[in-house]
Amino acid sequence: MTELKLLAADTSDLEVIASAIQDAIFQVGQTRFDRDGRSFTLRLSRYMHETDKPQRIQAGLRFDGVISVSSQGVAMEKVDAFVVILGLEFIVDDSPAGKFYLKLAGGGTIRIAAEAIDVTLADRGDPRPTKRIPKHDG
Repeated sequence: MTELKLLAADTSDLEVIASAIQDAIFQVGQTRFDRDGRSFTLRLSRYMHETDKPQRIQAGLRFDGVISVSSQGVAMEKVDAFVVILGLEFIVDDSPAGKFYLKLAGGGTIRIAAEAIDVTLADRGDPRPTKRIPKHDG
């Protein structure tokens, strides 16, 4: 199987990445905001919605041109805690700049202020089977 690698430079590209990371799990301690490098990265276990089999794969999600990162309803000091991604959206403030909202299960949000949409999602390694299949109401 080919590893997925997606680049987003506009909102339609971002929608593809958002759908690919829905139901991804990450550990709070596996996030990194590099102020000097102006990037924010997450190490994910991505649920592979694009396959017929229930599988997960390790992936990296990187936001570039990042100005600041903040969170609401997420205990960022609990580095061993796991969080599930429900969605990702971008709201323009002063085009092309804006804020990404990484929406998490339980009502938490990570807000990433950035100069523009510049996001990369890249799978790493081989998929592994999972017995935990995400379920959504509706």
